[in-house]
Amino acid sequence: MLGYLLRRILAAVPVMGVVALFVFLLLRLTPGDPAAILAGDNATPEQLDRIRTSLGLNEPIYIQFYTWVAKLLHGDLGVSLISNKPILEMIGPRLEPSISVALATIVLSILVAVPLGVIAAWKHGTWIDRCVMGLSVLGFSVPVFVIGYVLIQVFAIDLRWVPVQGFKSISAGFGPFFERIILPTCTLSFIYVALIARMTRASMLDVLGEDYVRTARAKGIGETGVLLRHALRNAAVPVITVIGSGFALLISGVVVTESVFNLPGIGRLTVDAVLARDYPVIQAMILLTSGIYVAVNLLIDLAYTLLDPRIRY
Repeated sequence: MLGYLLRRILAAVPVMGVVALFVFLLLRLTPGDPAAILAGDNATPEQLDRIRTSLGLNEPIYIQFYTWVAKLLHGDLGVSLISNKPILEMIGPRLEPSISVALATIVLSILVAVPLGVIAAWKHGTWIDRCVMGLSVLGFSVPVFVIGYVLIQVFAIDLRWVPVQGFKSISAGFGPFFERIILPTCTLSFIYVALIARMTRASMLDVLGEDYVRTARAKGIGETGVLLRHALRNAAVPVITVIGSGFALLISGVVVTESVFNLPGIGRLTVDAVLARDYPVIQAMILLTSGIYVAVNLLIDLAYTLLDPRIRY
């Protein structure tokens, strides 16, 4: 097991290297001058040249890349061109809102979607199956911002059960924290429940037709034991892939939801950096997102080895 994980980690290193090179070149070759953004419209050529020199923009591209990678290896993501703050200090406060909503969304989606998918596969072709699939289609069809605004109108404005927008850290108390993440969680869960339920149903239908499932039933094992112990365990691999990919997407920032509910998360930080052409922040956010995806894929591979005994280390 340890050797398998080490091989997977070593395989991820060149992936991150290619991502770093691509991000660096992409942002350096796109139109726009960071020095002009910092200096303003009335800057003189001498002022622009001093700013470029201080930022190292007058150096050859390969020197700039080497300097940037050397800082990355020492844990230095750079400094924002706009706020002049270390990027790590900017990312830190943004992690809690994104991680909180992502974890709550995934947990709620799993608790709702997996049982729905199992029941839909078990009752394949019945009205229960059609209802679950209808809800899944609805979840894919309705835009996220529409769901968010409807929930805000009903539960925040009409019923006044929860605040409209904003975020409170869990250190301020679980009550205020829960009140401000419940609506974003339900908004995102609407889509992920649809996705996970459909995948669970499709995977379960494939497994329920296998010989070992019929053998388990012939031995007199109850239907619950057949569904949970035999079918669901073997159908879980593609479902875990969907859950892992969805979690990585949520962590990296769901921009629309964070905008609707005014959450100061990773997605909002990325959008603000893009609009301001804050190149160091954009680079750091893309690398962070890529690292999250690589880490999630490593965890998915680990789950495969635990669920599928056919995989050799």
